[in-house]
Amino acid sequence: MKLLIEDEKGLLDAKTVALLRRCADAAAQTEGLRVPVAAFVSIVDDARIREVNREQRGIDRATDVLSFPAANYPKGRTAQDCEALLRRQYDPDADACMLGDILLSIDHVRAQAREYGHSERREAGYLLTHGLFHLMGYDHMNEEEKTRMREMEERSLVSIGLAREGGEPMTDRELMEMAIAAREFAYAPYSGYRVGAALESEDGLVFTGCNIENAAYGNTICAERTALGKAVSEGARRFTRLAIASSGSAPYPCGACRQSLYEFAPKLRILVTWDGRAEEALLCDLLPEGFGPMSLGKDNAQRGAKK
Repeated sequence: MKLLIEDEKGLLDAKTVALLRRCADAAAQTEGLRVPVAAFVSIVDDARIREVNREQRGIDRATDVLSFPAANYPKGRTAQDCEALLRRQYDPDADACMLGDILLSIDHVRAQAREYGHSERREAGYLLTHGLFHLMGYDHMNEEEKTRMREMEERSLVSIGLAREGGEPMTDRELMEMAIAAREFAYAPYSGYRVGAALESEDGLVFTGCNIENAAYGNTICAERTALGKAVSEGARRFTRLAIASSGSAPYPCGACRQSLYEFAPKLRILVTWDGRAEEALLCDLLPEGFGPMSLGKDNAQRGAKK
């Protein structure tokens, strides 16, 4: 999904923007959309969202998020059921079908993050996801609708490791299940050895990857490095767990993957699963006397924070 973000006052940092884009992609995938879609997101303060709420809904108060769907979905149907309707919302500038507009209050993001005891980044992701499902035809006017919408939001958030406030941390089994799911996308026409990986960052986000083989064998990318590349490219620098899934044999990371991971997390917990079996090891035990930033007198955390 394309997010067209208007943030004139620069209220969001790069990591938050990256997370919002991940949330948007997860929402579209959870809904099962088959056409390219886009949404316009405006980052505002409480004063502005209160003004819009009063003008558009007759409610004179600030709120956390407002959604204005572009399509009028038939009762009981959502975006996944209405491809023809979505196609009528095609925007040539976005080269996608517009779902609608969202206003997100940064003041509410900050206040609710403090209330729920998590980061502003995570709260922004929750609220955006809620707004996007409104754009796709979901609502919470009664208990049945509320339950249905909440289930879709949870599925979407869980798919990227964004557990709701107050919830238990993701279990090892759940992380391995995410790796198993990622394996389905593996491109392995030469070896036939399909691998999926799920890498958890320090703040609980999960980045998945699969192995991508190449006719020039040396260009093959392992699942672990696919996940790591996605994570680092979106600002993550510290990691706690990595689950790797395959079949036929234990999919411990190869030497290149061990070295790549050691750069960021020497004490990373490695969980491997295959054919219903599971084992665990620490990366530092799999790569004893490993060579990392500290070997060069460098602090990876500090270097990462400067980028």
